[in-house]
Amino acid sequence: MINQELVNPQSIVVVGGSNNVHKPGGRLIRNLLDGKYTGSLYAVNAKETDVQGVKSYHSVKDIPETELAIIAIPAPACPEVIEILAKEKNVKAFIVVSAGFGEETKEGGILEDQILKTVNEAGASLIGPNCIGIMNMNYHGVFTRPIPDFHPDGVDFISSSGGTALFIMESGLTKGLRFASVWTVGNSKQIGVEDVIEYMDKNFDPVLDSKIKMLYIEQIKQPDKLLYHASSLIRKGCRIAAIKAGSTDSGKRAASSHTGAIANSDSAVEALFRKAGIVRCFSREELTTVASIFTLKEVKGRNCAIITHAGGPAVMLADALSKGLLNVPSLDGPLARELKSKLYPGAAVGNPIDIVGTGTPEHLATAIDFCEHQFEEIDLMMVIFGNPGLVKVYDAYEVLHKKMEECKKPIFPVLPSIVTAGPEVKSFVKKGHVNFSDEVTLGTALSRIINTPKPASTDIQLYGVDVPEVRRIIDGLPNNGYLNPEDVRLLLSAANIPLVDELSSSDKDELIAFAKKVGYPVVAKVVGPVHKSDIGGVALNIRGEEHLLFEIDRMMKLPDVTGILVQPMLKGQELFLGATYEERFGHVVLCGLGGIFVEVLQDVSYGLAPLSYDETFSMIRSLRGYALIKGTRGQKGIDEQQYADIIVRLSTLLRFANEIKEMDINPLLATEKGLFAVDARIRIEK
Repeated sequence: MINQELVNPQSIVVVGGSNNVHKPGGRLIRNLLDGKYTGSLYAVNAKETDVQGVKSYHSVKDIPETELAIIAIPAPACPEVIEILAKEKNVKAFIVVSAGFGEETKEGGILEDQILKTVNEAGASLIGPNCIGIMNMNYHGVFTRPIPDFHPDGVDFISSSGGTALFIMESGLTKGLRFASVWTVGNSKQIGVEDVIEYMDKNFDPVLDSKIKMLYIEQIKQPDKLLYHASSLIRKGCRIAAIKAGSTDSGKRAASSHTGAIANSDSAVEALFRKAGIVRCFSREELTTVASIFTLKEVKGRNCAIITHAGGPAVMLADALSKGLLNVPSLDGPLARELKSKLYPGAAVGNPIDIVGTGTPEHLATAIDFCEHQFEEIDLMMVIFGNPGLVKVYDAYEVLHKKMEECKKPIFPVLPSIVTAGPEVKSFVKKGHVNFSDEVTLGTALSRIINTPKPASTDIQLYGVDVPEVRRIIDGLPNNGYLNPEDVRLLLSAANIPLVDELSSSDKDELIAFAKKVGYPVVAKVVGPVHKSDIGGVALNIRGEEHLLFEIDRMMKLPDVTGILVQPMLKGQELFLGATYEERFGHVVLCGLGGIFVEVLQDVSYGLAPLSYDETFSMIRSLRGYALIKGTRGQKGIDEQQYADIIVRLSTLLRFANEIKEMDINPLLATEKGLFAVDARIRIEK
């Protein structure tokens, strides 16, 4: 639980407070004093009566009643001290910065459990142990540096790790990023990242609270809570960027399917973030760059203008934007010629707009004005302006400052000369701006934001899935393991997923009659073994009865074969669709192109069931091979809407069938007549 005593305490005691600022207790006192904490402040130190001018007591039994206790003493001493504070001094909030608990030893874990029991019985809040603390506009309850200048419009930053939080803050501060609060939760014995997000959601004030959240997460213990409250905050107008570190396989499962081989706990994280609308980042620089972008005017489109006086960085930025599916449209015609006439000879205006190294602040203003008022197709501007040694950089940055204030279209400043134009850059940042010193990092981060979908709808829709039939089939299945082809077809039919015609039988006459009915060529596959191809259990392009009889006789002699499945041989683009069940997260749905794309390149996208259409289209369009789905080089694309329909229906089926632990539809074949599931495997555990 998070209470007011933790967020805005009127009195604080630092247990372990010291005159030595190189000790955690000493630095805590110093940070609280430097931060102009206005409440009552006490220290507990067995040897001192005065700690940095703060009244110090020899024992926690001697202090007045206090709202918040920050504990900076050895771990073994913590349980007894916290019990006294909770039961005798009415302390309602604790921050335990001490280490040596469950993160190190089993004995430390027992100490942690004792502390939690005491705190919960007192109805108090607990941050930590093993953290650096909390700091906000009310108090600086940390023993580390840097301490940012806090501002209501800054970023709320929540981190699992204290040390990592410091490095992330430093990265943000160099960009001019401001902070509203910093929370480090350490071992998260009572309060984790998800709980802080829940508190911010339930207590959100759209006027006073920050609308930007940065998360560094090492373990997602409560994915449902994170999903619910993060998406709720985003719907309220907030924007969230996050790193999930330590994404490893959640227990190596036998690769009995492509889904099983590809999916892991990181797949679930990717799917959760997509569903919530959280922008996923993979480095400190990327996280703080995304958060810095959030401080600017919101981007409403994908068409970028690059204004520069240096060609190379502009080209690299254009490449980064294009890779991220953003556009740098060509600018030509009368308006472009008019702009060119207002610049120095040698300037280029095709986009990037290069005002050349001798271009003046006035030329910069002119280029920005044309993008704002004349080039209607432009949605945003990126201005790369360093120090070529030929113009007054301060004047150029003053122009940029004014245009960022005036223009309705967002402007992204890329000011790379942080050494040769250091004072000018600092002056620009002090006016409340951020600076992106590296254009490629900016382009990549903006792409992540633009390509992150909005939070998924929470409306319950069935999309044509026959839920009662799904449950009747699942409930009637007696055993765990892989389903036989007949039951697979029944389940997919109940989900309204189109299937290729097929017959499974051990009777030669039935199989021959079926092949004649659907027409040659046909495909024959063994029934029984999971890995059909590995034992020679698949025969393609069977063009006549004699060939089919030969394959039936051959395959029936293979080990564990109980029958033969015959299908018409269809031609088309192979697609892949699969799902796996992850504990705490639910079903993760995978989609992609089939064949080499899934088997070798593992070009797949992830979503958390059940999926909305917005999520599904975002998944499809994030594939590296999406150009083949869309159609490229004269090759006809596939029916993207039908592909999305099938993915959505499959995710709805999974919502009502938790017993399904792993499945593949591979291939899902896109033919001229539509999409059809050709082969599917489903494994259940009841």
